Amino acid sequence: MTARIGVVLFPGSNCEHDAVEAVEKLGGQAEILWHGDRSASGVDAIILPGGFAHGDYLRPGAIARFSPIMTAVEAFARDGGPVVGICNGFQVLTEAHLLPGALQKNRGLTFLCQTVEIEVASDQSVLTSGISPGTRLRVPINHFEGNYTCDQRTLDELVGEGRVVLRYVDNPNGSVGDIAGISNPAGNVVGLMPHPERAVDPLLGSEDGAVLLRALLSVAEAVVVPADAGTTTANS
Repeated sequence: MTARIGVVLFPGSNCEHDAVEAVEKLGGQAEILWHGDRSASGVDAIILPGGFAHGDYLRPGAIARFSPIMTAVEAFARDGGPVVGICNGFQVLTEAHLLPGALQKNRGLTFLCQTVEIEVASDQSVLTSGISPGTRLRVPINHFEGNYTCDQRTLDELVGEGRVVLRYVDNPNGSVGDIAGISNPAGNVVGLMPHPERAVDPLLGSEDGAVLLRALLSVAEAVVVPADAGTTTANS
């Protein structure tokens, strides 16, 4: 079965077509999900892409969190559906409380656009399934507010439960615990600041991002979610 991946488009998203092209290059099917939709049914996984959802007014992801599609995303995640938030999508997931913690301004108040080395810290997530912990990948980052923060209790839980899925080898932004990506307790919701969709071809400087996206596609092909997963009503 070819995995069908829904890519959410918020006003201000700018990486949705990168995600679509990467998914299709790797053999999946991709479709855009409009932020005003109330259903995400029929897809096998959902990607919240990078960009500046709703202009990042208030806080990055704070307004997008209230888009109708997010109710469907939350329902899809509850039903076990794979959900991955990349960069701004990670911020949206924290604002929606699908993931703990928050993203704040980078250390030094510097916008970062560079390729970094990250290390797989856990294979217990939809984005790292089947990838040996310790595997190092070169993937680009492109953010100003990618400095992950949380309280000590949350950090202890993330580490103790194997929910830190990716770490920076050389921390570029000040993220606590060198965290580049985390998951929810079930491992089906993942947020990360690096952009794997921008690293699927040697012409882009690296194809290491394909390792992560192939893992997502493999899980999406194997996981069976209810046919109506991600379907909500107008009053839900």
